[in-house]
Amino acid sequence: MKSLLYIPLFVALFTSCVKKEQTDLIVYNAVVYTVNNSFDTVEAFAVKNGKILATGSSKDIQTKYQAKDEINAEGKSVYPGFIDAHAHFFGYGQSLQAADLRDTKSWEEILDKLAKFAKTHPDGWLIGNGWDQNDWENKAFPTNEKLTELFPNRPVLLNRIDGHAAVVNQKAFDAAGIKGGQKLIGGDMLTQNGKLTGVLIDNAVGLVDSKIPSPDGKLAEKIFTDAQTNCFAAGLTTIDDCGLPFQAVDFIEKLQKENKLKMRLYVMLSDAPQNYDYLFKRGAIKTDRLNVRSFKVYADGALGSRGACLLHPYSDMPNKSGFLLSTQKHFEEVAEKIAAHHFQMCTHAIGDSANRVMLNIYNKVLKGKNDKRWRIEHAQVVNPNDFNLFGKANVIPSVQPTHATSDMYWAGQRLGVSRVKDAYAYKQLLKQNGWIPLGTDFPVENINPLLTFYAATVRADAKGFPKGGFQIENALTPQEALRGMTIWAAKANFEENEKGSLEIGKFADFVILDHDILKATPQNILNTKVLKTYLNGEKVYDAK
Repeated sequence: MKSLLYIPLFVALFTSCVKKEQTDLIVYNAVVYTVNNSFDTVEAFAVKNGKILATGSSKDIQTKYQAKDEINAEGKSVYPGFIDAHAHFFGYGQSLQAADLRDTKSWEEILDKLAKFAKTHPDGWLIGNGWDQNDWENKAFPTNEKLTELFPNRPVLLNRIDGHAAVVNQKAFDAAGIKGGQKLIGGDMLTQNGKLTGVLIDNAVGLVDSKIPSPDGKLAEKIFTDAQTNCFAAGLTTIDDCGLPFQAVDFIEKLQKENKLKMRLYVMLSDAPQNYDYLFKRGAIKTDRLNVRSFKVYADGALGSRGACLLHPYSDMPNKSGFLLSTQKHFEEVAEKIAAHHFQMCTHAIGDSANRVMLNIYNKVLKGKNDKRWRIEHAQVVNPNDFNLFGKANVIPSVQPTHATSDMYWAGQRLGVSRVKDAYAYKQLLKQNGWIPLGTDFPVENINPLLTFYAATVRADAKGFPKGGFQIENALTPQEALRGMTIWAAKANFEENEKGSLEIGKFADFVILDHDILKATPQNILNTKVLKTYLNGEKVYDAK
């Protein structure tokens, strides 16, 4: 009997002598949402060489491993790093250098903001972003007389919040050589009594925007790094930048090689001959931090500026139906070309006519079930007869839930009661393939992915309007929303085997929040803060 008393002592001595495996980082005492196929939660994980080495209970991980850096999460929730499946990373960085016109309530307020901004930014073009006439008491587009009077000798371009319309002054018209009367495909220059008002829609914006000098290397670096700082603070570790020129890809590679840009980027090249030539010749680009294998095509404009191409006229403007931004022949030729070179096609389509045109083209080129993962970006208004075209050819709807809660105040006026029912239909779209990637479209919307989660699940604004949610039948479950911001977003980029979940062998990209968003009340979701963000096992943001 006496010898039995020594057994616990021997076990303790044996355990203490077992050599623990050295790792770089251990996270323990956490609620870790792995977002694996079973949606398992664990208490801890170990990281080595930037990847997840093991997951399990705190006791098991701390018994088997030791690390130079350990995080006691104190019961906080840990998630895979958030992935924004549709954004404009470089555009967001540019917006940080321009006048912020979001949430303005009148044209007069915009002019006042510009005058103040111009005092601290006295040189070159004056750029502003984010105005939305739907937020004004007078919801009509403005005219540019006061803008020209305020800035007679300096060109000004003010982008609408969706990027599909702008107001410019006379000096900007002069710089672009625009006198009116030009014929445009997929664009419009609004006139009043035969005179240009300064409001440009879709392709017309490019006539002026193309005259703005490109940023020099120093400013371009600041644009990227400022965007990165804010994105890491929001818990984002991968961004899909939707529509860049090939020169931007070269600059991204340079910054990443210099370790100045750590953000993982999935870049879609814009629909332009030089971009096709570049990627077709070079081939797909794939590193741990950069993935370039797709092209961004624009089918139509935006609903807010009535550039979205509809099957029937706008309910609040019966003489307009929107327009396609290129000919149907162009879209067909581009699709065939992209397919022939085995790249991914991602098309911006807002209106039900634009969605129908592109879905029919996709189905013709893809020829049924496939794993090409061609995407429709936004898929905002879909005719009920066309939803099946997504599943028929495995076309991926890439959606932005905050668009629904931003547009819900006026979308019914644009579309009418019947048609709006098939808009922002995320649950219907999810059913087509069983998965759906989520994004924000920032800087059109806020970069905060927690607002994506809130809008997808609650379908209301920050004040809880409307009661019961906007078309709540198309809300996603919390689990679906989290998958859409992580593993499904990774899958949309062909990256589900390396990121999007906290599983052995995948990148140690993760975020620690102060609330468990899967169990939080709607108000607590909105109040949730990012505590830490890790990329490749390296801390890139700390709220402390």
